[in-house]
Amino acid sequence: MQLKTEKYTNYLNQIPAEGQHILAQQTADQIIVYQAFNPNIARFAVEHQCFGGDHYSYTRMSWIKPNFLWMMYRCGWASKENQKRVLAIWIQKSDFDTILENAAYTSFQAAIYGDMKTWKAVLAEKAVRLQWDPDHDPYGKKQVRRAVQLGLKGEILERFGKEMIHRIEDITDFVQAQKAVLDTNPSALLVPEERVYLPADLTLCQHIGIIKTQNA
Repeated sequence: MQLKTEKYTNYLNQIPAEGQHILAQQTADQIIVYQAFNPNIARFAVEHQCFGGDHYSYTRMSWIKPNFLWMMYRCGWASKENQKRVLAIWIQKSDFDTILENAAYTSFQAAIYGDMKTWKAVLAEKAVRLQWDPDHDPYGKKQVRRAVQLGLKGEILERFGKEMIHRIEDITDFVQAQKAVLDTNPSALLVPEERVYLPADLTLCQHIGIIKTQNA
């Protein structure tokens, strides 16, 4: 497995306790996002290092999450129907920023859009949906900190699935192993090493609603 991991107790000491933050494993130029699928979609993705095949549809919205524990909450540690294979996906930070630039909030945000008319116009124009939701601990308990998820559709989904991806790895074995650790010896739980990601463009940070705290 290519992911770098650390103990969950150490992870907590390295991330903000509150605010809206993009938490992700990163290299100098790449960032990892997660998705969970059924075995047919996951198998094709790993074999071909892109998304496609008879079981994948580019006509539907597809959500990516850079935060591992947020993905674990959504897929139930790889236990939910059609989410039993978890994929780690490496893309360029520049491509991730492109996704953010094309994002519109799923709900009206007065501080971002000013009025409903402006928001609806942006919503109609943009192909990415952005949501800030409560982050969750390994047991699924809501946290004060908020995590981002991004829904892609249309042309940008095709670019993501066919052009942006540098590597796809099935990490389901790791997920299942760590769920067993969580159930039996939680102090030994390992999670991917994640830190706050800040786009270089401060205007983009404001656009997506990143909130800095003293611990960020």
